[in-house]
Amino acid sequence: MAPIKNVIHPGVRIGHIHLTVSDIERSLKFYRDLLGFEITTTFSNSAVFLSAGGYHHHIGLNTWHGAGATPPPPGHTGLYHFAILFPDRKELARVVKRLFEINYPIEGASDHGVSESIYLTDPDGNGVELYCDRPLDKWPIDDDGHLQMTTTHLDLLNLLSELDHES
Repeated sequence: MAPIKNVIHPGVRIGHIHLTVSDIERSLKFYRDLLGFEITTTFSNSAVFLSAGGYHHHIGLNTWHGAGATPPPPGHTGLYHFAILFPDRKELARVVKRLFEINYPIEGASDHGVSESIYLTDPDGNGVELYCDRPLDKWPIDDDGHLQMTTTHLDLLNLLSELDHES
């Protein structure tokens, strides 16, 4: 494979995702009430922006072209999933506990060597990955200096044990 000539600046980050949804209130029950994002602004009853920590928005939800629409069937192109990065295992464990408490379906839980991930689907069928990175010095690197990501079973009970010492 030829080297990339135009390498993107390492400080670049993905800033937000904007999703077409079929029902704003139903989506708010997921993104605000379950995951804990806060509303920063709304546009009549057709769009809402949510964030963590006061940012202008991490997630935009709108019904501009999708009010009442059905999700695309599996096996079609489009969004596979987007990922929400939690600052540490404890914060990831908090949301996993909430998912269990309301019996929200978790579709997968994986240890990728560099991160630990929970996979689920939002009310409109969009894939959502909730994850936390391991410290950089714990990432698996082979003898040639290449990252060795894996997909193995994530021990959810071990993850939830992060909450054992909370009052």
